[in-house]
Amino acid sequence: MKRTLLVELLTEELPPKALERLSTVFANEVLTALREQELTGEDSLCTPFATPRRLALTITNVASQQADRVIERKGPAVAAGVDIEGKPSKALEGFMRGAGVTFEQLQRSNDNKTEYFVARLEKKGQPLDVYLANIITQALKKLPVPKLMRWGDSDHQFVRPVHGLIMLHGDRIVPGEVLGLQSDRLTSGHRFLHTGAMQVVSADSYEETMTNGKVIASFEKRRTRIDEYIKAKAHALNARINPSDSLLDEVTALVEWSAIYVGEFEEEYLEVPQECLILTMQQNQKYFPLLNNNGKLLNKFLIVSNMQVDNPKHIIGGNQRVVRPRLADARFFFNQDRKQTLESRVAKLGNVVYHNKLGTQLQRVERITTLAGAIAHQLNAEKSVAELAARLAKADLTTDMVGEFPELQGIMGRYYALHDSENPVVADAIAAHYHPRFAGDSLPQGAIACAVALADKLDTLVGIYGIGLIPTGDKDPFGLRRHALGVLRILIETPLNLPLDTLLKLCKDGFINQTHSSTGILSLFLKDFAWDSVVADVHGFMLERLRGYLRERVSSSKVIEAVVCQNPTRLDLVMPRLEAVCVFGTLPEAEALAAANKRIQNILKKTATIKTTIQPELLQEDAEQNLYEVVQSLTPQVEAGMQKQDYNSVLILLASARTAVDEFFDKVMVMAEDPAVRNNRLALLKRLGDLMNQVADISKLAT
Repeated sequence: MKRTLLVELLTEELPPKALERLSTVFANEVLTALREQELTGEDSLCTPFATPRRLALTITNVASQQADRVIERKGPAVAAGVDIEGKPSKALEGFMRGAGVTFEQLQRSNDNKTEYFVARLEKKGQPLDVYLANIITQALKKLPVPKLMRWGDSDHQFVRPVHGLIMLHGDRIVPGEVLGLQSDRLTSGHRFLHTGAMQVVSADSYEETMTNGKVIASFEKRRTRIDEYIKAKAHALNARINPSDSLLDEVTALVEWSAIYVGEFEEEYLEVPQECLILTMQQNQKYFPLLNNNGKLLNKFLIVSNMQVDNPKHIIGGNQRVVRPRLADARFFFNQDRKQTLESRVAKLGNVVYHNKLGTQLQRVERITTLAGAIAHQLNAEKSVAELAARLAKADLTTDMVGEFPELQGIMGRYYALHDSENPVVADAIAAHYHPRFAGDSLPQGAIACAVALADKLDTLVGIYGIGLIPTGDKDPFGLRRHALGVLRILIETPLNLPLDTLLKLCKDGFINQTHSSTGILSLFLKDFAWDSVVADVHGFMLERLRGYLRERVSSSKVIEAVVCQNPTRLDLVMPRLEAVCVFGTLPEAEALAAANKRIQNILKKTATIKTTIQPELLQEDAEQNLYEVVQSLTPQVEAGMQKQDYNSVLILLASARTAVDEFFDKVMVMAEDPAVRNNRLALLKRLGDLMNQVADISKLAT
């Protein structure tokens, strides 16, 4: 009989940041194991539940017993399974022992290649009760838990002590033991809003039973409820919340039955930059700060409480008392930090180690300053302004505020620079040079900010790559993938006419110059570096990131490879080239020209040296003379189109050469016996291939 299965572990408070992940993995592991035992069907639905004090799941249409099965085990080939006398070989005897069958019980099968022995074993279906406890035990062992704990006098381990176990199939208790607990149908409701144990009558009534006990068992439903409530409360106050999915997830994992209350703090704290106040309320207190319609912080915040009471004044008052010292600390840090200028803090970076093989933060700032100035010069921006912004960019790392909240680096630097009466362009560049910090984040605005941001990211890439700390698998402790993507986005989306190879060379030169002028740690570790190899490796690494970036925007991997395989350095031209190739791919001539281009490349690969000069007098066939004339005619037009970066026009021009190209390959033998004629035809193909691949390597479009 198929019924809904319920499993619940009643625990002490689970780690909130990991709760949703624990729940999902637990549910998936149990469902997978039941499927392997053929106890569920394709129509079985698994629903995970998670609250601070429980992990649970329901799975519909779970069978009470497996169906009887015939298990087929493949044995040795018949030719190798018996000797000349027809007796079993040693290999076949071992197979029979393992399968528990006799020679007479074996059957033969053929897969159209080999005839082999088969043991077909009838296995009687086992009840769910035989498997369930072990399935749950094994699923718990696979949870992503970094640290386990014991409780009481038992040797059982889990992320938190477990006090109850429910295993129900329909309305029947499935007997079994997990973590030393026998299965039952008893559970607990809300710790404060419901007293006494509750009985779960059946698996299908679990969610309703929990609701009656003032527990919203579904993490997703609880999250949606909180989200709707806080938005409604903010709207009623003519305000809006500062959005934070991570905070919403965390408060969802902290409560079983949510209530939303409004707290306040003194307006005098609003003199502190609102980023500081927002961060301390969200990070330390799990509050939702309120903003007005212009995005300015109000002296109000929303509290997500696990208690729903008629008079919440004590809850609100307690939270207001707790938040004030945090806000006072932020104000103290802000006032203390402003007593020193950013410029006076730069020298202190010499006491901060950036990396034991790459020197101090001060040495890094010196490299970034030089590189930012060089990039600004390339962009026709004020070199001195970029150098000043780069010099001050890391100074806020020595402030009390950033020491308390590292997330505010750059942001506080901007506030302190403005307080020091620095150029607003410099202040904005200090804040923006960390951008983009994550996928979809905003980009630096203006040449100065872009110069400092590029310098910062390139220095990290070349330096960390240089000392061999290359990302592997999912390990990227220095965020090189993020830095590479940041460089790509700035160059492509701004866009900026800055060749990537030029930027990497400038960055490399900064390391070399600093190494030669240093007698300390930099000279020790970096003096013998093969910098050209490092730059080539970083360039390759960034092109791989470019492929990933483009895959989110262009569906055809062939189109992407046609552009990226040419190792582009002007990344601001990549998207226009891609768009042109996409349009070209829709033309009726595209497939034939791509195939012809591929054929040209294959022919040229087999020839060691090819003369590039075409001798018209050696063109014997009408088809090759016609192709030569087409190439001669198209060359200046293609060069003009490339000069104007009109890639669509260039590819449309090339499409007009299809007839001449097809005729050439149909009527002309390229590898003629006469060496002079052969070399002349190869030179013509070389010229044609170079012409066709100006925008992209269109041979990559060939099927």
